[in-house]
Formats: sequence, structure tokens, C-alpha cells
Amino acid sequence: MAGMVNFKNEEEVKQFLDNLEVEYRYQCHREKDPEGCQRLADYFEGIKKNYEEAAQVLKHNCEVNGHSESCYKLGAYHVTGKGGVAECLKKAYSCFLKSCNSRGKSSANACHNAALLLHDGRAFEDRPDFNSARRYYERACEQDFAPSCFNLSAMYIQGTSGVSKDMELALKFSLRACELGHVWACANASRMYKLGDGIVPDEQKAEELKNRAKMLHGQMKESQLSFGK
Repeated sequence: MAGMVNFKNEEEVKQFLDNLEVEYRYQCHREKDPEGCQRLADYFEGIKKNYEEAAQVLKHNCEVNGHSESCYKLGAYHVTGKGGVAECLKKAYSCFLKSCNSRGKSSANACHNAALLLHDGRAFEDRPDFNSARRYYERACEQDFAPSCFNLSAMYIQGTSGVSKDMELALKFSLRACELGHVWACANASRMYKLGDGIVPDEQKAEELKNRAKMLHGQMKESQLSFGK
């Protein structure tokens, strides 16, 4: 069939990949297409393993085009100094925040990462900002990002500066994270119902949630075993 690539033929594969690079470069630099730039960065990262080139494309696509996925990935590069960019959590936070506000496909992850850096203070010289962290966890949780829902529940269980202890909200976010498949959220919600910790105790719900936690934990272990085969 015309146009099909024989992936067992090394020369055909090389030509195919070279053509992809030309196409993505054209989309990015000539057509000024942000999605094309993201494809070019992914190509450099995933195919060429050229992280320096990938970083430069990501930087341009984030700073000039405000592309959410590129800002998210650039933030991740800044966390470790990948691709020769500065290893700087303040810059990483700035990129994650831009991605979070852009509402792209990685915005939930970006909001969560921004919240983490605010939560433990690494975004601004070891000065935690719990209230701002809570807001970004909420934004990620609204996009069904289970770890953010779980972290919100933990904040409301403990209570922190700017975030008052509230067991009803803690239960609400634990239940949401549990629905999204977070095993420890199910366990926490089960415990709250069993002990009546700030809420009306309910043995039946406690048992249901404990069983869901067991089921999720079993699935997690099975998945890990399958991965190791």
C-alpha cells in the first residue's frame, strides 16, 4: 500500500523519522503552529533523545505561544535541570502556574505540581503558602485529579495556617479521591465513618469504603506484578 512504512526496514524507518522532523519544523517555525512546536519538542525528546533541543522548543512555545503542555514540560525540566535549563524550582513553579491557567490537557497535573511547591514552600525560599496551595489543589481536583483531592482532604484533616480544620470538607474530598481510585483516600474516609471523627458515624459506609480500599490495593499490587513480568 502506497505511503506505508516497513518498520522492519531500517532505512525506511530512518527516512520516515527524518520526514517527521522536517514536517514538525515547518509547522512550528514557518506555520507558527503551537501544536506543531509541541510535536517537534516531543520528537526531539522521545525520538532523538536530544533534550537540549527539546528544551529550547519548549521554552519558545511556552514563553511566546503560552502553550499549556509546553509550559508543563518546561516546568518539569526546570525541576531537575534537564536539557541544560536552570535547575530552579521558582522557574518550575512559574511554568506550572502558566500551564495550570492555560487549561490544556496537562493543566490538572500542572495545578497539582504548583500546589505541591507552594505547600512545602519550595516555590518561594521555604515559605509555605497553604492557602494558595489549597486553591490550586482545588483546581486540579475539579479536573478529577485524585492526588489533589486527597491532599485537600489531608489539609482539612490536619488544619494549617490559612486552612482551618474541617472534617466535613475532609470527608468530601476523601470521598471524591476514593471515587477516582485513590486507595488511601478510601481508607481515610472509612476510618472517619468508623470513628465518627467530626461526622456522624456510619458502620455500613465504613465497611463499604474499607472493601473498596482493599479492592484498589489488590488491583495496584496485581498491576505491579504484571509490570514486572
